Amino acid sequence: MTERKPANISFESWVDKQIRESEQRGDISQLPGFGKPLDSVEAPYDENWWIKGKMHREGVSVLPPALALRKEAEEVSAAVPGTRTEAEVRRMLTEVNEKIRAAIRRPPPGPLLNLRPFDVEAVVEEWRTARDSG
Repeated sequence: MTERKPANISFESWVDKQIRESEQRGDISQLPGFGKPLDSVEAPYDENWWIKGKMHREGVSVLPPALALRKEAEEVSAAVPGTRTEAEVRRMLTEVNEKIRAAIRRPPPGPLLNLRPFDVEAVVEEWRTARDSG
């Protein structure tokens, strides 16, 4: 909406006109989610719905640091078999190991970390074996 409501028109008819003109231009049909059912119409009201939706769309996590690091370690472990080069495997493991060691030195708030650094050489050897046999 870029124009102001004229003084001689009721607010309702001015809004109706804006909607009608937008529909005629096809602006409404270009909106994300057009023609799809509304999400969680039956769900109980959550005053933070828009924050949670934005975080979901942006891929932002709100896990405590220890859980976020555990998740990252799991993702690295799961990604190793599909990695193409040994250098990339080593880089991934080294990066997550640095974070794990830092968290062991200075435990983050929240739940216990319960992680140990990866044995890079052992994981690389498993990766080589799996790659050579496959």
